[in-house]
Amino acid sequence: MENKSVSISFLVGILFQTGALVWYVSSLASAIELNARDISRHEMRLSELTSVIQSQAVTLGRMDENIKSIRDMMENDRDKD
Repeated sequence: MENKSVSISFLVGILFQTGALVWYVSSLASAIELNARDISRHEMRLSELTSVIQSQAVTLGRMDENIKSIRDMMENDRDKD
């Protein structure tokens, strides 16, 4: 008959590996959750920046129109003289 006993060191090794796997998966899940929160925060910030950029583009367009009007007015005054 063969001896089919399992050594204690083997059981301890398996237990240690199982614990390490659980720890690794737990830390991985925490990292994923942290990244999801960061992505959400960055998306909100990106939305805010997009709104600001659009507002600045409108303001710049108005400034260009005002400058054009002033230039036209100056040219008309010069033509009258």
